[in-house]
Amino acid sequence: MNFSEKLKEIRKNEGISQEQLAEKIGVSRQAITKWETGKGLPDVENMIIIAEIFKTTLDELLMDSFTKKAPETSVYTSETIYDIDCEKHFDINIGSAAAIMLSSGDDEKLHIKLSSETLENLDSMFKIKLDEKKNKLDVFCVNKNKLSRYEAEEALTVEIILPNKYSDHCEIAAGVKLLAIRNLHLNRLEYDGDAEQVLISDSSGSLELTAKTDYEITVDRITGRLDINQWKAKTIVHIPRTNMVNVRNKGRKCNVYYVEEGKMTEYENAVDSENEISVSGIFSELVVDLTR
Repeated sequence: MNFSEKLKEIRKNEGISQEQLAEKIGVSRQAITKWETGKGLPDVENMIIIAEIFKTTLDELLMDSFTKKAPETSVYTSETIYDIDCEKHFDINIGSAAAIMLSSGDDEKLHIKLSSETLENLDSMFKIKLDEKKNKLDVFCVNKNKLSRYEAEEALTVEIILPNKYSDHCEIAAGVKLLAIRNLHLNRLEYDGDAEQVLISDSSGSLELTAKTDYEITVDRITGRLDINQWKAKTIVHIPRTNMVNVRNKGRKCNVYYVEEGKMTEYENAVDSENEISVSGIFSELVVDLTR
């Protein structure tokens, strides 16, 4: 079930009309219709409001297997915490998971937290292996029980908190349904792998996404650069028109299109902006959806 179907279902289950939901969020009824018919996604701030209204989470709203959590539901967790004492280049390999939540933390530690509602023995199923060199830390999430990719993408959530003081460059290799980046501040982040949905909010720095599959990205604003490197794939970036930045086509036989309220439109680059979105690779397509 995709986001539009989930939104319509939970709204009806709660007995709220489109008009009532629109009033709670502070948008028009037409916006709710657009979201429920799959013609667009809310921006990050509105997505957070929707999650709060229906007492759910962003990953549950955006992932395929939506079930509203009961208060008594148990969540199994396993956390690895590692002290960092100098600036590091982090190279993190997660493998498959349902979601990765990435942020910066105030303490001088790297946190890797695994959680699941169904996998009870996370400590015995996964091992976080660390290999530290002078200015680099390699992190591997080792699947000891050979959990299938399907099982991992249905049941495992990984939260990564990087130490804000010592984080400059981070590389992540993974395959997930949801990549949520919130309050992340570092010079450069490189993500290599699948992610059906990407949420970016309250973050800064350069972010590069590389894949051979499609991305759908919702971002509140670009403070730095968002580089999308794809081969024969499409990316949709939902961004408020008021926060729009320069867009660059750096690829080979790549195309860029702009959409507003479901219709193709033209966009003129903000020449005074140092921030940008770019597409590179071969035979790829970038669709910029200008939201209100």
